[in-house]
This record gives sequence, structure tokens and C-alpha cells, in this order.
Amino acid sequence: MIKKVVGIVDWISGPVVKVVDVHALEMMELVEVGEERLIGEVIELDGTKATIQVYENTTGLKPGSFIYSTGIPLSVELGPGLIGNIYDGIQRPLKQIFAHAGNFIDKGVKVHPLDRERKWPFSPIVREGDLVGPGSVLGVVPETPIFEHRILLPPNLEGKVDHVLKQGEYRINEPIIILLTSQGRIKITMLQHWPVRIARPYLRRLLPETPLITGQRVIDIFFPIAKGGTAGLPGGFGTGKTITQHQLSKWSDADIIVYIGCGERGNEMTGVLTDFPRLVDVKKGRPLMERTILIANTSDMPLAAREASIYTGITICEYYRDMGYDVALMADSTSRWAEALREISGRLEEMPAEEGFPAYLASRLGKFYERAGRVKTMNQRTGSLTAICAVSPPGGDFSECVTQHTKRFVRCFWGLNKELASARYFPAINYMDSYSEYLDLVQNWWQKEVDPRWRELREEAMRILQQDYKLQRIIKLIGEDALPDNQRLILETARLIKDAFLQQNAFDQVDTYAVPKKQFLMLKIIMHFYHRACEVIKTHIPIYRLLELPVLNDIHRMKENIPNNEEGPFDSIIDRIDKQVEGIEKECMSVL
Repeated sequence: MIKKVVGIVDWISGPVVKVVDVHALEMMELVEVGEERLIGEVIELDGTKATIQVYENTTGLKPGSFIYSTGIPLSVELGPGLIGNIYDGIQRPLKQIFAHAGNFIDKGVKVHPLDRERKWPFSPIVREGDLVGPGSVLGVVPETPIFEHRILLPPNLEGKVDHVLKQGEYRINEPIIILLTSQGRIKITMLQHWPVRIARPYLRRLLPETPLITGQRVIDIFFPIAKGGTAGLPGGFGTGKTITQHQLSKWSDADIIVYIGCGERGNEMTGVLTDFPRLVDVKKGRPLMERTILIANTSDMPLAAREASIYTGITICEYYRDMGYDVALMADSTSRWAEALREISGRLEEMPAEEGFPAYLASRLGKFYERAGRVKTMNQRTGSLTAICAVSPPGGDFSECVTQHTKRFVRCFWGLNKELASARYFPAINYMDSYSEYLDLVQNWWQKEVDPRWRELREEAMRILQQDYKLQRIIKLIGEDALPDNQRLILETARLIKDAFLQQNAFDQVDTYAVPKKQFLMLKIIMHFYHRACEVIKTHIPIYRLLELPVLNDIHRMKENIPNNEEGPFDSIIDRIDKQVEGIEKECMSVL
């Protein structure tokens, strides 16, 4: 297809290009720049002048170069073949680019995001004569051995099925259905395009009432996130943002994971690429890559494409949500995305706001997070999109603007703490800085599926941790031995909660993931010990006798020694707590 010239380059500053003699251009239109046909997007129009954001390296581009129109906005390709792929920020497949260009991405390289030659086994659901509306499921394709890809009618179409291909193998750009519409006969393929800046439509939003089970105890019990929720994961360097997101990607009960490496180091994405194919989904018994899509726009890739990467990722998420699936988006990190906004804003000579970021930073963040949610789709299915985004505040300072704006829009805040990370407490989520606004929404699920006492037990454990936090300040002044036994018991119980419950070993085969029932039983045992110890201390038995009980070693090791879905060992520990505490009481009574 011959693309017409619609402007001439007049001014170049990094990824920002100003164009003169503009005609027939529209805002947010995808264009090609210069002889190398670099990919760009129109971000400003002013009469016969325009400003373009270029998503590739502009080295060598010179004034006088031509701008070519494409007539479409920056879009992603949607269809079978997304899962298991790794893309850059503008959905160019890196595996195919490597085969085409080697270790480095050539400027202007054009590769289809989805393979046009591969044939997919398509099974139609609709029949000739059926009336179909926006988002209707037309057929299914087994995209991976564990995932069924539902072929959807685009949201802007409706009509009557005039012809449908029989079950068989077809390419994604082959017409599988002929649709009679008010505009005439339209050929429908398995391939769709959708603008990344525009949210896909749905019928209505639903309350996020089902928790996203991650297998991480500090999250699931203390600060749960619901399917369709939003979470911010801020932390300084070395606090474990990436490893926490890796754990959530591996073990959360979402159907699809879209992981965005937005401006982070290349070795972190390499870790994902090497680990995920070897890891097995505990529910399906298949590699995790068979339900994962990776978008890598690392720190050495074009900065402007970093800004587009999170929109590319969330548009893919919305597509799978439209099929009725639960999708989880992991973005690492939105601080690097905000830095790209700041860089481009500075090149545009816009008036800076706080810390040099553009004044529209908050609105951009808000528009991004509002695309998450649990919805009733156009085809009457229920799907969810959960957004979990890391934030990298310089020096771990949570008062900086990206973190503060993130807190405005997310309902779950998992603040990572440098001191906990240095003490090898992972996930290093600070229970004093973190919160979840989904507790009331997910409470019914926990009480119905796990135990009616979940909320009560969680609140009591949180009170102990809060009391411990206050007592730690007193200890720094007078020492722990100066405290009365009832306060020392608070300290010891808090240590049990932190060491035996909150601390979780990602490299231990048993401890890396805990089912909800095991999480509840572990906390129940710790709180049962606390209650029995309170009774003993009230009879003036010294606390050191309780700290000598052999059962404490069992409590510390239960997270590693007791596999998931085994409840008997927990009952045994409770029995040992009761017997050993009763033994102390009888011994002390006999002395008296």
C-alpha cells in the first residue's frame, strides 16, 4: 500500500519531531517518519504544523524528511497467537525481529505482531442465519493446550450470519464468517485491531467481590486485592518489587497474565523469560508461559515507546477480559513510564509541575487505572482486569508525586520497606504503611469458602502488630526486659506472626505458595497460642516458661513442613499447644 506524504520534518529533539506543511493528518494518528519509516504518533496539531512522538531511535533523521500517513491510530493486533509471545512497547514481536535483524532492533523494521502464515484450528459456535451483536462469540480456537481463545465479533459490528466456515484450520487473516449488516456484507476474520488509547466497551461495571488469590499470605490475609481491582506496589531499590510481581505472576489465580517491563533493566525481563517456561502452573500442570504475554520495553529501548507500552498491555488485557476471563496486568514500573512523560514534556517545552513532571500526570494515571475493573462484557459474560503496578520512588520516599498520585487512584497499597528487605523478610510489605479497601468486598468470599472467623482473626493479628510497632519504640529506650510479661507476650506473638506467617520463601517448594485454607490455619494456630499464653500469664507464670515450649519450633516450621491441602498436621499442632501449656500449668500449681 502506497502511503502519501502529509508533512515535512522541520525540527528534531530526541523522540519529538515537529512537522510543517501538514495536511490530512489527525490527532493520535500513526505515521511513518523519514526514509527509514520510523513509527510515530501525532500528539499535537496546530494549523499546518504538527508534533509527532517517534517510538524509535531518531539518530540520522534530518529536517526535510517526509512524513507518511497510515490513516489509522496507534493500534494493537488482537487474535490467536498473543499468548507466549514477547513484544516491545509498540507490539513488535522480539523473537521475529531477532530472526530478522539479529541482536539489535533495526530502525524501521516492520514485522506483524501475529503470524499470518500459521493455521489455527477454528471451531464455529454460530450458524448461518444467527443474529449476532457487538462482542458475540463466533467460535473458539485452542490457543495453547490450557487456554481457549474465543473469537469475538468486533464491538462496532452487528448483523446476521450469512456464511460461516466449517470446523478446520485457517489463518488469522482468512475470512471465517460473512456478516450481513446495514452497511452491507462484511468479512470477519480472527484478526482484530484496536486503538491503544481507547478503552474497549462493556455493558456495565460490577463490584469486585472475589479475591485474587496470590498464594502470598501477607497479601491474601492482610491486604487482599479483588479480581478487577487496582494495586500500587511502591518501594525503593532492592525492596523486592520485581520478585513480588514475579510471584504474583506465577501463582495468582488469574486466567491470563500480561507482564510489562516498562523501563526496567533487561536482566529482570531475562529472568522472566528463563523462569516462566520452566515453571509449571499448579492448577493446569503446564508451563506458565502458556497463559502469559510479555511486553518488554527495557531501559535501553526507545524512551517514547516506554510511554506506549502500558497502553499496549492494558488493551491486550481488555481483549481477553471481553472473552470472559480474569486477567492480571503487572507493570514494572509506572515511575519509568512517568519519566518518559517527563522527558517528552520537557522536549515539548511545556510548563513543568511538581518535580518536573507534566501537569497532566495525575489525569493520565487516573485514565489508565480506570480501565481496570470487573465488568459484564458485551456478550453477557463476566470478566475482570486487575492492575498491579510497581512504583519506584527515589530513595524509597513515598512522598514523591508518582507514589502520591498512585495512592489517589488505587484501592490497594502494598508499601515495600527497605528495613524488612534488609532483614530478609520477603515479601517486604510494611504492614504499617499498607492498606486494602477491598476487605469489606471480599469478606463474604472468605467467610463462605474458608472460615467465618477470617475477618475476626485478621483484625486481631493486625492489632497485635500495631501494638508491637508502638512497643518497639519503648524498647529502644528501656529495653525489652523492663516490660511486663503481658507486653512481652505481644512482642513474642508479633515475632511469630512476622517470622512464621508473613515471611515467605519464594525458593522453597512448599512455602512459595499457600492456599487460602492453609493461610487461615497458620494464623489460627499463632492466635491460639497467644490466647493460651494470655491465660497462663494471668496466673503469674513467667513468660520464659512459655518460650521454652517445644511446640514453638513446630509453629515456626509449619509453613515449610506442612503441604497445601493437608489440615491434619495443623490440628496436631493445636493439640500439642494445649497439652504443653497444660503441662506448665500443672507443674506450677504443684509447686505452689
